[in-house]
Amino acid sequence: MENKFELGQLIIRVVLGITFFIHGLDKFQGGVENTAGWFESIGIPGVVAYGVAVIELVGGIMLVLGLFSRVVSILFAVVMVGAIVKVKLAIGFLGNGQMAGYELDLAFLAMAVMLAITGSKAFALDQLIGKAKENKTTSVN
Repeated sequence: MENKFELGQLIIRVVLGITFFIHGLDKFQGGVENTAGWFESIGIPGVVAYGVAVIELVGGIMLVLGLFSRVVSILFAVVMVGAIVKVKLAIGFLGNGQMAGYELDLAFLAMAVMLAITGSKAFALDQLIGKAKENKTTSVN
């Protein structure tokens, strides 16, 4: 690891990945049909819940492993913008006493956007894949 910034990226990548993975796992364990029903009750097509659950579950694993981190982070950012705008914004930053506000969603959004912009090289499978491709091209030439 070259510097403190890369260490920071690694920490954010792993924590965000684990968090989304657990959220996705919870959706499947709790019955993603229930989440789909809730989505429909707030005006979002129920099928979107399946996509969100898969993005969270699979994307969480991919982010922890450092695989397609930028793409996954963009998907996470889209999910967070949807959650903030469609559900949490009306409740307020700190919530309403019955439901949490959008403060945590905003933090996750910021983390995802940072990773989408900067990527994360430290201990990332993307780096190994890139080096393998580079070695393959070098050995062919």
